[in-house]
Amino acid sequence: MDTINLLLQGFLVAFQPMNLVWAFVGSMLGTAIGILPGIGPALTIALLLPVTISVGPVSAFIMFAGVFYGAMYGGSTTSILINTPGEAGSMMTALEGNKMARNGRGAAALATAAIGSFVAGTFATMLLTFAAPTVAELAFYMKPADYFALTILAFTSVAVVMGTSRVRGFISLFIGLAFGVIGIDQMTGQPRMTFGVAELLDGMELTVVLVSLFAVGEVIYVASRYHKEKDEITGINKGERWMTKEDWRRSWKPWVRGTFIGFPLGAIPAGGSEIPTMLSYTLEKKLCKHKEEFGTTGAIEGVAGPEAANNASAAGVLVPLLTLG
Repeated sequence: MDTINLLLQGFLVAFQPMNLVWAFVGSMLGTAIGILPGIGPALTIALLLPVTISVGPVSAFIMFAGVFYGAMYGGSTTSILINTPGEAGSMMTALEGNKMARNGRGAAALATAAIGSFVAGTFATMLLTFAAPTVAELAFYMKPADYFALTILAFTSVAVVMGTSRVRGFISLFIGLAFGVIGIDQMTGQPRMTFGVAELLDGMELTVVLVSLFAVGEVIYVASRYHKEKDEITGINKGERWMTKEDWRRSWKPWVRGTFIGFPLGAIPAGGSEIPTMLSYTLEKKLCKHKEEFGTTGAIEGVAGPEAANNASAAGVLVPLLTLG
């Protein structure tokens, strides 16, 4: 009963006109930042910190939450339209979303990303409200062996994501591990693989690396096709404008599965959004009845699931913040 009373008090504060304005401003800023590849919500929040000097703590928190959620959703737009993820959590969306856009189904991909983000974000917020203490207690008891098992699970999913090219999957895994060890060792304080470059002491930013790989790859592909026959691409304004009944039928289950994958993994301290989206994509690829669409014409399940997991993890990361500090 106390939870309900506190929740009603929170609604009373959140629905004040000025707080709604700050929520709208934060969401718009976050969506715009998410569309811009490589910036990210963390840098945006850091840049907006001076604004909080003249704003109450509740309004500032609401605005920053809007920025965070908006950025998580905004990254899907560039992933689908130009094959360049705005955020690291949107990298799996680019694999299927851009192929859907090239085949005249870009509107359906954008719609399922938006609706899935809303559904997962809303449901994950409800889980955050009622289940945060329990989830935080479970996350607190995560031991190093559990983190190691979670890491191995993420590594093994790489081979599944890469499909038939296992060699390419393990090469990308090795490159990722090589990038991950760059910087100062947190245990010993010794620099690793910095080659005397001071800028590398802080390590490689994951978002910058992923966005660069996708963007550079797309540029090289377009340049290689310059003197060849052009690919036939159906414009987003010429294909399907709405989600069909079949799209709805194929999307709602990935939305639910993505929510239940993203929230608990996001609640793990330092869990992030990358592992949940990759696991969601792997699961949808296994369960989908239209496996031939993955990697070819684009499967809508490969957009719905990762986007739901992405936004559910955004609520999950607030669990250790609000409960453990």
